[in-house]
Parts: sequence; structure tokens; C-alpha cells
Amino acid sequence: MWGPGYWFGGPFGTVIMLLFWALVIVGVVYLVRVLTRRADLGAPAVRDTPLEILKRRYADGEISAEEFTRIRGELR
Repeated sequence: MWGPGYWFGGPFGTVIMLLFWALVIVGVVYLVRVLTRRADLGAPAVRDTPLEILKRRYADGEISAEEFTRIRGELR
């Protein structure tokens, strides 16, 4: 009476099958949203221009004033 044929072939079969597929679709949509959200977190919002990178390197002390002036002249 309460075997597998009762649930999937009986009066509740259609309802259970619709709920099953609804859960599968919701799960796939959720998974796609989570994966795309994680990919967005690692990407930079805006790329810096070469001059901005040069200014940051000079401000951080990575290059000297002479190197900054020479490279800035090459970028223009």
C-alpha cells in the first residue's frame, strides 16, 4: 500500500514530481548565482591606467624620482 508506486504513481505523484523539479531548478539557479558572485569578488572594478600605476609605485617607494620622471616622459 505505501510502496514506491503509491507516491510516484498514485494521487500525489504529480505534486511530488513538480516539487522535485522545482527544487532542482531553484538549486541550479542558486548555484549559478553563488559561483558568479564569487567570480565578481576577485575581479577589479576598474583597471588603473599606466600613469596611475606609476604614481602608486613612486608613492610606495618602489621607484626613485629619476625613474618616475623618465618613465612618465615615455608614457606621454
